[in-house]
Amino acid sequence: MYSPRPHDLLWGLRPEHLPQEAPAWARAALGGHVPVVVRRAPAEPGWVAVGVRGGAREQRYATWMRISEISRLVSPQAVARAGRWRNHAQPHWPALRALSQLAPRLDDLGLSWGITGSLGFELASGISAAHPDSDLDLSLRAPQQLPRDWARVLCAVLDEAPGRVDLQLETPQGAVALREWAGEAPRVLLKTQDGPLLVSDPWQVRQVAA
Repeated sequence: MYSPRPHDLLWGLRPEHLPQEAPAWARAALGGHVPVVVRRAPAEPGWVAVGVRGGAREQRYATWMRISEISRLVSPQAVARAGRWRNHAQPHWPALRALSQLAPRLDDLGLSWGITGSLGFELASGISAAHPDSDLDLSLRAPQQLPRDWARVLCAVLDEAPGRVDLQLETPQGAVALREWAGEAPRVLLKTQDGPLLVSDPWQVRQVAA
């Protein structure tokens, strides 16, 4: 079975699956069949770390879900391929305008890119989550090392789009911000399942400095 990755949206977690101390808003959200978002954190075998989103920005609840309870999974790449943003009710929002401009460029480059964040959540679930000031959050699967010069070229492409665009490179070891990898710092912040690390090469965790 496909192993859930960070930013994937999962359906199947029910209110009764939550721990007793879970907030009432989280139970209410899951009662409405809201998907949960895979987060980057350790999990026992057969489980996946997830986050529940509430209606307010500060309503985020971290928990775990049995992989066997997943009834549906939508990846950021699937959200991008579906192209539902083309029919969004607010095409003038900067994030939507940026997406319309960048999607063909990223497709032409043959990149495995996806939409995350509040806009990705909304496009996948149909539940209103984005707003006029939402950033455009993207992820890019990068199984092999990408040269830093290439990262700078891609940053220049993103900077041509309206609004703020945040792109994370998903390496086999974790995630690194494209803008950081495009910079000059000898070490960059890599988000891993076990927490953040400063590394010289996000594709080779053994190079982490103590």
